[in-house]
Amino acid sequence: MLVGSAACYGLKLVGLSVPERVLADRRVQRVAGLLPVALLAALIGLQGLTTGDRIVPDARLVGLAVAVVAQWRRAPFLVVVASACATTALVRVLA
Repeated sequence: MLVGSAACYGLKLVGLSVPERVLADRRVQRVAGLLPVALLAALIGLQGLTTGDRIVPDARLVGLAVAVVAQWRRAPFLVVVASACATTALVRVLA
């Protein structure tokens, strides 16, 4: 745990020491804007479709689909989360 903490702190220091001219580059700004989206998509895919080391389509996938539709319809965030949770729970009860 201490090694992980030290590594995170070191990474933060490296990020803070990057020169301003590098951060002002358009390519760096574009990558910095798209990187969180890619990481979040990977996290959703990993948590929503896998159990252990296997791909398992289950109730979570149905809840994720409901969340995507709710988001596409521009529902408020709490409605998106609540509808996904309720759908997942309902599918688990019925299955």
